[in-house]
Amino acid sequence: MVSLGCPKALVDSERILTRLRAEGYAISPDYQGADAVIVNTCGFLDSAKAESLEAIGEALAANGRVIVTGCLGAEPEYITGAHPSVMAVTGPHQYEQVLDAVHVAVPPSPDPFVDLLPATGVKLTPRHYSYLKISEGCNHKCRFCIIPDMRGRLVSRPAHAVMREAEKLVEAGVRELLVISQDTSAYGVDIKHAASSGRDGREHRAHITDLARDLGSLGAWVRLHYVYPYPHVRDLIPLMTEGLVLPYLDIPFQHAHPETLKRMARPAAAAKTLDEIAAWRAVCPEITLRSTFIVGYPGETEEEFQTLLDWMDEAQLDRVGCFQYENVEGARSNALPDHVPDEVKQDRWERFMEKAQAISEAKLAAKIGTRQQVLVDSVDAEGATCRTKADAPEIDGNLFIDDDFEGLTPGDIVTVEVDEASEYDLWGRRI
Repeated sequence: MVSLGCPKALVDSERILTRLRAEGYAISPDYQGADAVIVNTCGFLDSAKAESLEAIGEALAANGRVIVTGCLGAEPEYITGAHPSVMAVTGPHQYEQVLDAVHVAVPPSPDPFVDLLPATGVKLTPRHYSYLKISEGCNHKCRFCIIPDMRGRLVSRPAHAVMREAEKLVEAGVRELLVISQDTSAYGVDIKHAASSGRDGREHRAHITDLARDLGSLGAWVRLHYVYPYPHVRDLIPLMTEGLVLPYLDIPFQHAHPETLKRMARPAAAAKTLDEIAAWRAVCPEITLRSTFIVGYPGETEEEFQTLLDWMDEAQLDRVGCFQYENVEGARSNALPDHVPDEVKQDRWERFMEKAQAISEAKLAAKIGTRQQVLVDSVDAEGATCRTKADAPEIDGNLFIDDDFEGLTPGDIVTVEVDEASEYDLWGRRI
């Protein structure tokens, strides 16, 4: 399995592998040992499409028997036009069609005495943390995004099913649950926040506040990703002060100038957002805010970009990512006038990242001398690589312990005192 794209695609890959493993298939660590290769593609940006086509080509060259699935699978002609010899193409979260294609390529011969499936299914993340997908699709119509076209409108999982999966993960040793979807704040809207009963007879309501509270009762770290700043997000903040969920929100603000946001077809209340951020911090001062932004969006003027920089000065976000706008086939933003030249996009990206880096550096320097709980991700001869509650895996920073790390193992949660900081990372010693 070659899995590309976002954590939501990774969860799809895990589900496919779990189903295949349950049918007796073994998972090969390399191309040469495999009877077929599944490539789970990303199709969000043109650069991601190119990466997906390259991965398909590499698999064809190394193995020759390739099944394609994922977001780019929504455009089968695009794939077969570049690689006509692929065995099958299926779209996003079409698990049954992927299994059918595997059955044709490699007929199953399960042996229940040999083929054992772990209770958690097959995971592509380390066993001490796991992504927990609570819904598919999205009801937003942002002009730069084609995810609703690829993955459809919002479809929420029943709350008891989410809780059952989370319970099994925690029972199997998972210490951190990373809650993901296209729009986590909207969870349950499509099913009118219906309640459903779990194995223990308890009712679980399909609303993000109720779900967060229920997940927080399991004893693992709970981290919320892709949270749109709807008014009801403020109801999550007290759960953070109670220690039920991590004081961390991943919110895709995208921009700060109202005209730019309007052209993006996103809520255009940046000033109100600053008020919301202030209110969150008043309730939970230790909250960490992560976001992503787009610079060089069609029509973005120097004044609009400067507004974004000024907003960043006020918002003082902890973790920030930034993308230069690029056209995506099928996106409505392609037709907008006044596209920004590449050299201007690059200049604005550099200025934005310089600002974000300075804010991050100051915030991390302020943590020197503080005590932090950290989750150990890996240990080698040089030391232990860990994360604080402010750090999501692979996208945020790390905390390194390079003394007295003997005996630590991945999944351990220990307390450290921070004694050094850089722009994005921390160093500390065990207490």
